[in-house]
This record gives sequence, structure tokens and C-alpha cells, in this order.
Amino acid sequence: MIPGFSDHRAEIGGTGIAWSIGGAGPPLALLHGFPQTRAMWARIAPELARSHTVVAPDLRGYGESAKPGPVAAYSFREMAGDLTALMAHLGYDRFAVAGHDRGGRVAHRLALDAPRSVTRLCVMDIVPTHTLLSDLHRDVARAYYHWFFLAQPEPFPERMIGRDPDHFFEACLLGWGGARLADFDAAQLAAYRAAWRDPEVIRGMCNDYRATLTHDFADDAADAEARIACPTLVLYGADGVMARAYDVAGTWAGKCREVQAGAIPGGHFFPDTAPGATTAALKAFFG
Repeated sequence: MIPGFSDHRAEIGGTGIAWSIGGAGPPLALLHGFPQTRAMWARIAPELARSHTVVAPDLRGYGESAKPGPVAAYSFREMAGDLTALMAHLGYDRFAVAGHDRGGRVAHRLALDAPRSVTRLCVMDIVPTHTLLSDLHRDVARAYYHWFFLAQPEPFPERMIGRDPDHFFEACLLGWGGARLADFDAAQLAAYRAAWRDPEVIRGMCNDYRATLTHDFADDAADAEARIACPTLVLYGADGVMARAYDVAGTWAGKCREVQAGAIPGGHFFPDTAPGATTAALKAFFG
């Protein structure tokens, strides 16, 4: 899955979690986004493992991790709890975390719910969930239509996607910042395809987005005045939808006590398409 890393799966806090681990040093967790798996870190994690113990799990609903039934089980709070439990299982009560896309939203929730656990935080190519949904721009709604399509009641989106999952999910990979399919590593793309062709993964990803509208928005509204306590890095794709529609750094300024930001060449999926620049930024921040 990730070169030089070992792969594991276990029941953690009552939920089956799959993860890869490698390296030595201070613990650093890496969280993937939609529609990917932990394979997205294959060209980044080995470099970070030169100075850190790197842990890269599949989020619940994705990849090889469990796909619970209830929508409520897919809230960012539940996913953040998975990571806290996994890191405790591995012997770490304090750790750094970086997350892209949905993983970034899980990391944000974790930093609010367990501030003593998170030493440093990096979120990639997102604006805060409550900001996006409460002040939805027309251009964002057009590009990020999948938020609302995937959130429709089961089994409507599952059946439509299931007819040709490669077509749907590859359109997602190519639609948020001008990437080409050739920009994605062939082995990583094969891992994504193997996951998203599974009907249970499709259902899990839909439930992830359903939970955002039914649970995450309310959780974030309740914490509207909360600020992330640890040093925070905000990375975004220079040519992505978020950068075109928002002052990405500005959306996080009031959410963090200490924040820095930087653009990475490419669109939304810059960890895949620009792994070198992404790795350099992460190494500089995490030390």
C-alpha cells in the first residue's frame, strides 16, 4: 500500500480500522480524502517517515476500514474518535496530524474535540465546513455538486454511481482543478479503483456526505467560536476551486490561534499530482 510500511487491520474501539505504519520518531497521522484511500500517501509518507513515525489509516467507510450502517456513524466526530483510539492503541496520546479533503475536516474536528492530543495540524484544500455550507457560492455549488448528490437518501446515489463507478469517481478526480488522469500515479489510481468499485465503499462514501448535512454542520455551528489551539498549516491548490472561490487562508484566520498558509501547484488533488511540493511543505512545518 505504502512502500516500506507495514499494513494492519484491527478492531479499534469497536470499529474495524485498516492502517499502514512506518518510520521512527514523533508520531504523525495522515488522513486521506474522497474518493481515495490511504494509498494517496504512497509518495509522501516514506519521506516523512525519515523523521517521524507515520500512521496512515483508511477512514471508516473508505478502503479497507469498516462500513457501519447508520449515517450518524460517519460524522467527522466519529471519524476523529477512530483516529484518537487508533493512536492510543499504538501508544500515542499526543501526535501531529495532516488531512486532505475529508481527512482535513476530520482533523479539524479532532483538534476541536481533543486539543490536548494534537500537537500540530495541517488541513489541505478545504475551507471550514460551516463556512462552505452557510455561505455557499454559486461557483462552489456547481463544482462541488457531489456534496448534495451523495447526500441524497439511499439507494439513489449508490445505484447511479454503481452503474459505472470509474466514470463517476474519475470525473471527481479531474473536475476540481484541471488535473489529467495521467497526473495520477498508476499504482495509486489502481488502489482507488479497487476500493470505489466495492458497493459497500460507495455506500460508505455517500454516508460520509449524508452525515455532513445531518450532523457535522450542527457540530460546527455549536463550535462556531472555537479556535484550534495548536499551530496550524493551511495548504491549498493554487489552481483549485477553493482558491478561486475563497481567500482560503482568511477563512481559517478566525478558527486558529496560530496559522500559516501556502499554495501548492495544481488543483484540489495536489498531494497526488504534486507530491514533491506537498512533501516539502509538510516537512518544513512538522520539522
